[in-house]
Amino acid sequence: MTAPNNPQIEAELQAISSPEAAAAGAEAEVRAALDALLRAAGVTQQRGLVRRIIGAGLGLAHDHASRLDMKISASALEEMREAFALFAPYAGVRKATIFGSARTTPGDLLYTAAEACARELADDDWMVVTGAGPGIMEAAALGAGSSHSLGVSIRLPFEEEPNALVASESNHVAMKYFFTRKLMLVKESSAFICLPGGFGTMDETFELLTLQQTGKMVPVPIVLLDRPGGTYWEGFRRFVADELEQGGYVSPGDLDRVLITDSAEAAVAHVHEFWSNYTDLRWFPTGAPGERDALLLYARVAPTEAQLVDLNERFGYLLDSGSITLSEPYPEEGAERANLARVRLVPRPHAIGELFRLIRALNELAPGDPSTES
Repeated sequence: MTAPNNPQIEAELQAISSPEAAAAGAEAEVRAALDALLRAAGVTQQRGLVRRIIGAGLGLAHDHASRLDMKISASALEEMREAFALFAPYAGVRKATIFGSARTTPGDLLYTAAEACARELADDDWMVVTGAGPGIMEAAALGAGSSHSLGVSIRLPFEEEPNALVASESNHVAMKYFFTRKLMLVKESSAFICLPGGFGTMDETFELLTLQQTGKMVPVPIVLLDRPGGTYWEGFRRFVADELEQGGYVSPGDLDRVLITDSAEAAVAHVHEFWSNYTDLRWFPTGAPGERDALLLYARVAPTEAQLVDLNERFGYLLDSGSITLSEPYPEEGAERANLARVRLVPRPHAIGELFRLIRALNELAPGDPSTES
């Protein structure tokens, strides 16, 4: 005896037996298993992001990724975890990364300059981050001392080994890949001092400039430091002007964001000047349909009304809409910003790379004086 035809039942049976339903059921089963795994592992925070990390690994398996691709992915994540753990205790401490050649020897004026910069920064309670190798990296670690130095070395088949100052210290992590190492040399730092070096130093310097120019990194001070009377960075400046600017590959003034100097004292002074009034920035939705997010620049001292007029006249070209104003605190802000002034603007997307000019002007403002130098 056959069951009578029931269109509704037949439709439901077809729906739950379709490939889409099977996929949805499998996805729900995997999600339930992941939730159980997270509970068993004691993961109570950032569970959504942990699921994404695990999901990416499962996705690689479903994509039939090669063994090499799987090894790169696993090693990179393991290295980043180890490096994040190294930096975590110093989350609230300003850090400066010092780049330069591994081949510079003690007694060289560049070695002495790197050591002097690091020592002065450490005396001001900054941490100094280096590539943990010999040469300039060793000089910076020596100047900062073990209590104010963090090293991120690279495992190479030749030339570079961790210097003796960090090789046996707990403030050091070794990386297999240059891209993970460069991430950690850049991610945590609030200033950069680059001394002459080879391809690696130029790679690091160009990456810094690219991140700043494109707005992929918050504005920070960058110093290109040479020996007294040296021509390394002046030659770099000429190359940028004669080849990159003249060829139309960068905009005129793109190198204005850096200080080129042969003085260690001027290098450290430039770092401190950048953070003298300006402290940090944060984005907030404006709430207006179709309007871009608002940017708040936090400063210790607020510009006066006359100074705001001057800032709008000089930097109005950065704006997508509205004007540069002072803002009241946002509810999402933390207590650590309670005593800071908030300079609010809605910038054009392509203007993000030029925020350093406005920040420089905020630092140059004298209370009650609307005039500053460009």
